[in-house]
Amino acid sequence: MYSKILKLRFPVTEVQKPIVCTLAREYDLFFNILNAGILPRKEGFMVLEISGSRKDFKAGVNYLKEQGVDVQNASSEIKRNTSKCTHCGACTAVCPTGALHVKRPEMEVEFDQQKCSVCELCVPACPPRAMEVRPTNQLFFE
Repeated sequence: MYSKILKLRFPVTEVQKPIVCTLAREYDLFFNILNAGILPRKEGFMVLEISGSRKDFKAGVNYLKEQGVDVQNASSEIKRNTSKCTHCGACTAVCPTGALHVKRPEMEVEFDQQKCSVCELCVPACPPRAMEVRPTNQLFFE
């Protein structure tokens, strides 16, 4: 069984279509939705763990690309540069998983890497730019 975490961005024209369900039905892939949402300009995003045979995985990714979906390997991780962080809490407002939260009564921002779904919403929300995307050493199609 082959498994990868992918970040998908759906154009506004494709958001209402059952594209991800087709992965299961037509390509015999299993998926686990780690994060999903609709962005302000009405385009969609999803972070999925997709599992299946390598052949079906590659065919499924090709299908997604044919539908206009931007497919990226989630071979990156979010890191917080603690020397830049001012603990303003702006990142906590956009974090859908609770990976970023304010510790009380200290009023300090804490980051739980295990809860992070790599949606990257915290990166532009952080005024001092303490949240950074860093690549990991995984390859897209090993």
